[in-house]
Amino acid sequence: MTVTGAAATRGGAGRRPGGEEPTGTRPFSPFEWMLSLRYLRARRKEGFISVIAGFSFLGIMLGVATLIIVMAVMNGFRQELLGKILGLNGHVLVQPLESPLTDYAAVAERISKLNGIRLAVPLVEGQALASSPFGASGVLVRGLAEKDLRQLPSISHNIRQGTLENFDQGQGIAIGKRLADQLSLHAGDNITLVAPRGAVTPMGTSPRIKVYKIAAVFEIGMSEYDSAFVFMPLPEAQAYFNRNGDVNAIEVYLANPDDVGELRAAIQSAAERPVYLVDWRVRNATFFNALQVERNVMFLILTLIVLVAALNIVSGLIMLVKDKGHDIAILRTMGATKGAIMRVFLITGASIGVVGTLSGLLLGVIVCLNIEHIRQFISWLTATELFSPELYYLSRLPAEMNFGETTTVVVMALALSLLATLYPSWRAARLDPVEALRYE
Repeated sequence: MTVTGAAATRGGAGRRPGGEEPTGTRPFSPFEWMLSLRYLRARRKEGFISVIAGFSFLGIMLGVATLIIVMAVMNGFRQELLGKILGLNGHVLVQPLESPLTDYAAVAERISKLNGIRLAVPLVEGQALASSPFGASGVLVRGLAEKDLRQLPSISHNIRQGTLENFDQGQGIAIGKRLADQLSLHAGDNITLVAPRGAVTPMGTSPRIKVYKIAAVFEIGMSEYDSAFVFMPLPEAQAYFNRNGDVNAIEVYLANPDDVGELRAAIQSAAERPVYLVDWRVRNATFFNALQVERNVMFLILTLIVLVAALNIVSGLIMLVKDKGHDIAILRTMGATKGAIMRVFLITGASIGVVGTLSGLLLGVIVCLNIEHIRQFISWLTATELFSPELYYLSRLPAEMNFGETTTVVVMALALSLLATLYPSWRAARLDPVEALRYE
């Protein structure tokens, strides 16, 4: 190459005709970063643009944080309810057909030997009225053997008063803490149970009234169960509800609740008698479907917050492009390419989105890790109960972050932020220097 040619190459700043990008130019150069960050620090006369950028940042941060928090609470709510409901109720309910379930011990033993089965519990179940000198409440009485009751962690690991020792030998019963509080009772006190179907007399069936001693008080943490469930020894429940040596059903607990579809046929075969099977998906279908629909709707609604914040980026960048039209024209006449101008405004808008998204992620994680303490503080500050157990069934506010969902929220926010910068950056790159400087 001649000296003249080399000088011409250096003097041309590496541009091609039409202002296109030369093949050797590195994108996102330090100059482009410097100019983009300088535009983010607006001077006094450009204060309104800076305010729009600030609101865009806050909108994205709060939108991402809110999405993460709400999805985590919805996940925690579902997992807590699923764990408590399936911890007390079996995954498969085996009910007799054609004849009473008098051979329940043999049937339960055969089912419990199947692979994937954790426990098979024969039970007697009936409704009664629990009363004390301080009030009365309807309850669901369940008769279980002591060995089976001890294998239910939701009960045996949550005894607040009394003990389950010698549960089968005595006539003591176990009641929930909310029921005990409602009736002002403690372990060792007496409670009266009234069943509508008692002894048969010539005058008809009379109610059965019997006084029991409270052997234990449990607290599952789900208000519906803590206020309505009463456990008594299996033989006593059979006598109390006039069961002639049989049980209502056998509840089967699986090692993995999701395997219920694969094990139905094996359980049916192991029963070796006509039975009717109802699994947890059918028994709680309406409840969990409603939770899933609510979760999806909340995700869509809260995504609009991020979308509105991204639109703020569009409006802020368009105003910045119009305000910087003179500067863009001078840069173009000095050799800046269309690609360089577009990248400057891409960096400017994307910086707001990226920093806002990462800040929202950090805020969401901090709130999720301390959600229960925050709830208690706000309840104390406002003197109100924000998460009533009677309405939400749980005694604490759960939050369980899902890595996949959190990643989806972050990627969605980053994508919306990047897309929001494309049109203003394209308009800046297409700005005609001649038109911009015509009246200067």
